[in-house]
Amino acid sequence: MRDDVLRRYAALAVPRYTSFPTAADFTTQTPDTMRRWLRQIGPAEHVSLYIHVPYCREICHYCGCHAKMAIREDVIANYVAALLSEIDTVGAALSARPKVVHLHWGGGTPSILSEKQFKAVVTALQLAFEFDPAMEHAIELDPRTVTPQLVQTLAHIGVNRASLGVQDIDEKVQKAIGRIQPFETVRRATDLLREVGISRINFDLIYGLPYQTVETIRSTCEKVASLKPDRVACYGYAHLPQRRSNQRLVDASLLPDADERFVQAQTVADCFRSYGYQPVGIDHYALPDDSLAIAARSGTLNRNFQGYTDDTCETLIGFGPSSISQFHGGYVQNIADVGQYRKRVESGDLATVRGYTLRDSDRIRARIITALMCNFAVDLNEVAPDMEFSDELALLRPLVADGVVEVKNGIIRATEDGKPLIRLVAAAFDEFRKENVQAFSCAV
Repeated sequence: MRDDVLRRYAALAVPRYTSFPTAADFTTQTPDTMRRWLRQIGPAEHVSLYIHVPYCREICHYCGCHAKMAIREDVIANYVAALLSEIDTVGAALSARPKVVHLHWGGGTPSILSEKQFKAVVTALQLAFEFDPAMEHAIELDPRTVTPQLVQTLAHIGVNRASLGVQDIDEKVQKAIGRIQPFETVRRATDLLREVGISRINFDLIYGLPYQTVETIRSTCEKVASLKPDRVACYGYAHLPQRRSNQRLVDASLLPDADERFVQAQTVADCFRSYGYQPVGIDHYALPDDSLAIAARSGTLNRNFQGYTDDTCETLIGFGPSSISQFHGGYVQNIADVGQYRKRVESGDLATVRGYTLRDSDRIRARIITALMCNFAVDLNEVAPDMEFSDELALLRPLVADGVVEVKNGIIRATEDGKPLIRLVAAAFDEFRKENVQAFSCAV
């Protein structure tokens, strides 16, 4: 495939497809819907939990998360009290005590909680749910906040995987995005975690940032690989200042163009391959013996709101403002505003405000999109033998002509060159896709 064709497609804006329908297509939903879906969870069902901590000590310029700055400790204490109320309300709505096999803390900066607050949240969860002894207990961490006391706390509550937000090692890039974080800080955080037995380490990187070049990206990847994390996720920066006011601090004139972003993404892939990492999906890399790499090879890789995962649970229950829950019946999302979230949950109600009730056809399309995003291929004869996709196949014809994807006898498969553009293939099956796609990120 010609480079100019690849780069033209790479500049198109499409969803990341961590769900289908995407959160952009959710509509108003009531707490009663979530209560009904919670009651339907059986005692033998395995579930995953997500805890959203919406606070940071400072907000980085590039951040696209639902996060606010918190200086005073009483702000954090009030949030934890509200979170405990929500956990109690969810627990009361359950008709059984399901087993948790994945627990993930995200943010924001979860490490903003104190040891006492961490323990209180885990204790509340254990009252409502049964923790599987082999449960993966993961947390997202800012390396600058990792201390000997913190890692001891995390080990005590059972954390066994940590994801460090590295983003970039280059000092000039760090200054441009408002996150000064020397490599030695990352190394020390990694060492501290491993010293207490938290040996499963992920790193998050970002390409497409101000002042990044192929050379700086390569240097960052080489330094990261020297610390031997089990997994690396490298996302393309989505500059959406109309939605995130903090991103207005990023000088858009310094951002790489679509051509440069494409080359940077390829550089990341080439570099981690050279260090023995296996590509997983479009933006993850894992050591061959990591469970994510094993899932990718075995065809059991999945995708949820945390990205690529080996978690195959059908039910994911989210806690905290803006968090999204997934059930067999559909999705529900909590109100994003922290103040309104607190009022709702402290009154004994659920914080649900948005969501989507899945139709059978949505579930089929979700399986198609997940297969494409995870395996770069789907057999429509197997996934949807009774559905007709002439319109979707017509949308794929330009991609076929340009060598992005192959379609034969109902089997859709990305070419090797076309794999980075798989989101465009998935978008052909997204009947909710908006004409205004500027709310989404570039395909690469």
